[in-house]
Amino acid sequence: MPASRSDKRKVEQYARTLLDAAKTEGRENADLVQWRHAVKFSPEVLEVLTSLQNESDPALISKVYTQLQSLVAKDDSTVMVTVTTAVEMDDELREKVLAKAHELFNAAIYLVERIDPNILGGIIIEGKGRRYDASVRAQLATVRTALDSTFLGGEV
Repeated sequence: MPASRSDKRKVEQYARTLLDAAKTEGRENADLVQWRHAVKFSPEVLEVLTSLQNESDPALISKVYTQLQSLVAKDDSTVMVTVTTAVEMDDELREKVLAKAHELFNAAIYLVERIDPNILGGIIIEGKGRRYDASVRAQLATVRTALDSTFLGGEV
């Protein structure tokens, strides 16, 4: 039985999400090798992924990713939102983040979760070219800047 248009869109959105995750973590081609086994992908998606892998050109992958994001933004009312936390989110927090993201972007949300211990705590929400940084690292940087200016440019 052929896959429905909705199923193809879900799989292709998943492929775009994997590209995004691989790109941000510097492992673009590592994930592409595994995608060959994803029999649900449309032949077009498999062809693009195989071509990207064969080129071994991170700049090309970035260009394709940017183009895909542009197409998604024009074609789809769903907003892909990346949420970065220092530890894995539980279901309760995930629901709160989804509600906040829906409020911020006024659209259906496709949530991509990232864990980055370097933010120390808090949360970063990114989507539609906007970034909301409520991480401990960002808050400490703000405090440092305020203290530096209080002491007339002196080191703290």
